[in-house]
Amino acid sequence: MDRLAALKAMLLIRRFEVALDARPDHGFQLYSSGEEAVAVGVCAALEPGDQLLCSGRSIGPALARGIDPRLVMAELLGKAAGPSGGKGGRGHLAKPDQGFFGAHAVVAGNISIAAGAALAAQLEAKGGLVVCIFGDGACGAGALHETLNIAALWRLPLLLVCDNNGLSVSTPREAALAPAKLSDLAAPFGVTAATVDGMDVEAVHAQATEFAARARSGGGPAFLECLSQRFFSHSTATRETRSAETMRRVLDRCPIRLYADRLRLNGQLGDDDLTRIEREVDDLVAGAMAFADASPYPDPAEALRDVV
Repeated sequence: MDRLAALKAMLLIRRFEVALDARPDHGFQLYSSGEEAVAVGVCAALEPGDQLLCSGRSIGPALARGIDPRLVMAELLGKAAGPSGGKGGRGHLAKPDQGFFGAHAVVAGNISIAAGAALAAQLEAKGGLVVCIFGDGACGAGALHETLNIAALWRLPLLLVCDNNGLSVSTPREAALAPAKLSDLAAPFGVTAATVDGMDVEAVHAQATEFAARARSGGGPAFLECLSQRFFSHSTATRETRSAETMRRVLDRCPIRLYADRLRLNGQLGDDDLTRIEREVDDLVAGAMAFADASPYPDPAEALRDVV
């Protein structure tokens, strides 16, 4: 993994979301701020022919997968230049031709679809991998257990990634799910699993790379739980339920700052490097905003196109 590229990718997600949130027309969004290391670490383990699916918290995964920020911003603001013509928005953002099979707004709705995509990859026999990122709330859904079962039976090239930010909207993980670790859910199916620090991009990348290599070689599916933190409230339509003291502790674990500090300590990041990265990221975000603002809204006559 290119460490400076990983830092830049995480910073892009953060500043993209901050800029979007500052707009009065940002719409209904679920932000990835605080969880950048999960998306970036996982995507750094993928190859061009792989496919990524995610939940409705799609901005981080889409940008980490390399989707043009201009296209992502256009879709989020409902513009015709977006990958889904401005009609999919955050909950259905997709760019399969670039390895982003798409977001799924329904909790756990992406998991069984990922199994189907993994079966297709297996039948194509080209060494392709399918990765599915979902939240801890999805671990209470039957679709996860059904998918673990069939993926284990058929040894599908599937990596299931639980981005566990500890909250299902405002319900603590411990109040909703019984296992000590969510990765324990894979054990009854004989699926290899691990839990890592989701605030450490290198830890996420290392484990995702190991599981990806195993799946590509026919070793079957794996389950990766990443323990992360959510820096915003659940969505732009919900209030923050955590206390100010809790939020201070959460924000102290910023994956971007912690990673930048580590790279500085190791002599891999200088002040000039960080200044350059920040300038490049700011240019990308400004360009994305300008592109989206210049793009027209979809023609109302297109409202029912693609609806089945």
